[in-house]
Amino acid sequence: MSQHKHEFVENWTGLLAEGFDHQTDLATLQVYLQKFSDDEVMKRILPRLDEEEIKKFFSLLDLTLRRHLTHEEYHSLFLKESPAHSRQN
Repeated sequence: MSQHKHEFVENWTGLLAEGFDHQTDLATLQVYLQKFSDDEVMKRILPRLDEEEIKKFFSLLDLTLRRHLTHEEYHSLFLKESPAHSRQN
């Protein structure tokens, strides 16, 4: 069974726009991120990234995860670890 889901992008029928309003921004960002992380898109983009771009992505992702997820949420939601496994780390 797959652990990761990208259902929002498959079901969203609303406006996609940046700067329209906060809710539209959030929905648009979720659609863009889910489309961006598609395996076929990643196959094209990742080999083209230079070291500076890679560092910037890691930095932004790390900052966002640390700022907005608790330690437990990071392990359960992001890493998809079971509670018993995350306590061992």
